[in-house]
Amino acid sequence: ISEEDYISINKRSKVEIGDIIFGMIGTIGNPVWLKIDGFAIKNVALLKKGGVIDNSFLIQLLQSSSFIKYISLENAGGTQKFLGLSQIRNFQLFSPSLPEQTAIGSFFQEIDQLISLQQRKLEVLEEQNKTYLKLLFPAKGQKKPALRFAGFEDEWKEVKLGEVFDIVTDYVANGSFESLRNNVKTYEKENFAYMIRLQDASNSWRGPWLYTDEKGYNFLSKSRLFKDDILMSNVGTVGRFFQVPELDRPMTLAPNSVLIRSTSSNNQFLYFMMLTSNIQDQITMRKTPGVQDKINKTDFKKVIATLPSLTEQQTIGAFFQDLDKVIAKQEEKVNQLKESKQTLLRRMFI
Repeated sequence: ISEEDYISINKRSKVEIGDIIFGMIGTIGNPVWLKIDGFAIKNVALLKKGGVIDNSFLIQLLQSSSFIKYISLENAGGTQKFLGLSQIRNFQLFSPSLPEQTAIGSFFQEIDQLISLQQRKLEVLEEQNKTYLKLLFPAKGQKKPALRFAGFEDEWKEVKLGEVFDIVTDYVANGSFESLRNNVKTYEKENFAYMIRLQDASNSWRGPWLYTDEKGYNFLSKSRLFKDDILMSNVGTVGRFFQVPELDRPMTLAPNSVLIRSTSSNNQFLYFMMLTSNIQDQITMRKTPGVQDKINKTDFKKVIATLPSLTEQQTIGAFFQDLDKVIAKQEEKVNQLKESKQTLLRRMFI
């Protein structure tokens, strides 16, 4: 914004270090205790420092279940939610003495700093993963990657994905819509097999799950899933890929995704190859726009890739799988810290 607008806005609501802001329209809540200044605000509530409540305590209270429940009940609107200033002013809270506020605020500050540190470590690992994807796979038009493991020197071979993945199938490949309707029942309670959806993969394979019975699983024989199979989103957010882990019961594919599998190449290597910019750019070029973007199986099979020997595939696949495990472990550490903080917020605030 212009300097004139900046001055005008800050006459009404000047933002200073130590103040708290949170969303009032659209995204409600998400409080932030400001560590920098020099900007103006719009559509957010501003809670100034220096009141009877210490802001180091207040920022944590605004993340507690009591305040989250309050704003969920009080926000109004249809398509876009909003919270009025009067509703914010009328929020009733319990607070201890100022020394106890300060002690609680300092305690949670240390937790927040620990979470930020672990989050930063996770981000560094994720950036390293992106860098290795660029270095260990050839750039567009190249036959060798920039970085290789010792003992590998041969050029990579250019192939179409249709030659690599000898299985490219989906849920509807099992029969007509009528036969699927008559033979496949789904359940939200535990049953014989998982019906794997993209949302299950997106949720780090934690559930909640959808199930089918043994009859449905047997009928869906063309789209059974096994460990290390690759799932592709072919509608909506086209080109998202997930690798299937080993779960505690049989698995079969639900609608609206594609199973891709190779019986001659290393599927771990292929999964990471699908994440490279070379493959992603080609998929983007081949997708069909509409109400929802999509890519059909025929066009997918025309995408060009470059493959090394099977031994080099296995080496690269194992490297990225190990790195993925490290990332997953770090992500779990961050999630555990966040969950611990939420537990403490429930216990230390009324």
